[in-house]
Amino acid sequence: MKPARGFTLLELMVVVALIAISTAVVALTVPDPSSTRLEREGVRLAAILESARAQARAGAMTVVWVPQSKGPDTDYQFIGLPEALLPSLRWDDREVQAEVLGSRSIVLGPEPVIGAQSVVLRLADRQVVIRTDGLSPFALANDTEDGGS
Repeated sequence: MKPARGFTLLELMVVVALIAISTAVVALTVPDPSSTRLEREGVRLAAILESARAQARAGAMTVVWVPQSKGPDTDYQFIGLPEALLPSLRWDDREVQAEVLGSRSIVLGPEPVIGAQSVVLRLADRQVVIRTDGLSPFALANDTEDGGS
């Protein structure tokens, strides 16, 4: 008599359970795309603001950053920065909205110490805060949270 070939039901169930657990682990570790896009925009804005702040100090000029300007090719603008030094004035993700907390704009110089300032970026139901205490560079705040909770 030949021995039976194939898999037992128990072996098949173990394999299916392992696949289900692996799929669940992968699904939980994949980052939310809107959160990733928003964080990337926040890091980019912090770098742009720091660059403009350095240029304002070096040129002894007052530079003001204003979000959501009304031009067709701009999402924000720098007032007081020479045209040759202007960065891109558009978000990489066109759905990003910016709001300056406590004011309508960010003032970037020429003094070495500026006032504490914060910008909130929103995308869908997510938000991220970029802030400075006036002495340290602009950076993403550690208290990133959902806008809807």
